[in-house]
Amino acid sequence: MATPPRQPRSPFRRIGVVAKSASREALQTAAELSEWLARRGLEVMLDESTLRARGEVSAEPLRSDSEVDLVVVLGGDGTLLSVARSLGRPVPILGVNLGNLGFLTEVGRSELYPSLVRVLAGRYRTEERSLLHVDQLRGGGTVQSWDVLNDAVIAKSALARIISLSLAIDGHLVGHFRADGLIVSTPTGSTAYNLSAGGPILTPDLPVAVITPICPHTLSLRPLVVPDTSCIEITLETDREEVYLTLDGQEGSIVGFRNTIEIRRSDLSVQLVKTSGRTFFDSLRNKLRWGG
Repeated sequence: MATPPRQPRSPFRRIGVVAKSASREALQTAAELSEWLARRGLEVMLDESTLRARGEVSAEPLRSDSEVDLVVVLGGDGTLLSVARSLGRPVPILGVNLGNLGFLTEVGRSELYPSLVRVLAGRYRTEERSLLHVDQLRGGGTVQSWDVLNDAVIAKSALARIISLSLAIDGHLVGHFRADGLIVSTPTGSTAYNLSAGGPILTPDLPVAVITPICPHTLSLRPLVVPDTSCIEITLETDREEVYLTLDGQEGSIVGFRNTIEIRRSDLSVQLVKTSGRTFFDSLRNKLRWGG
């Protein structure tokens, strides 16, 4: 009798699991998922908030430098954005949305385990998403740096007056603008704040960044798309106003007079795991109600 063919070994041995800390459903799903993975002989690392919720304070938490082969994110696009910024290397990320389907977390709760079966068997693909590297410069030196998946936003506070910003690309002055602020977005982030501010929708594979004004004083100021290899420099020209730099809508810093925000493509990228035939255009139709 012929020996049945051996099943291919899973490319994954250690799995990271991150749950939205404010969601009871996400925390419960993380506990259930960790047991499901352990029964299959896989090592599981949970994020710190999930471990605390389970009372496992002595276990080693998942960190940015943890050696894992795959990260499963349970929550929504916001949770995935946070994880994407924290990873120091391109680890495949499977996003599981526990509410409405998002642009990044396309797998729903009911698809979690069928999708993981396919992933563990190696039947998946990855979609690379670019990040932007953001430096805040003050007095000629860098005071803080970030990598963002969606966008960097320089904007006035609710009570501040309109602000003046200068924009330069690769050292060449583009202009001096008066507006509520500017958004610099990746193609991934083009469907977020950029879209609400009237910017264009970009397909995720384009090697570009889009600069979109927020409520400009001059109506001729329009969104500008530039190669993501460009160095984008935005300098605050207004004194005595509250202005903030916000990263992916989750982190932030105060921007002072004459501070410069320098933005260019990051050396890092994000690998999103795809297990279905759902496309970016399918997401657009569903999320933006384009019909069809």
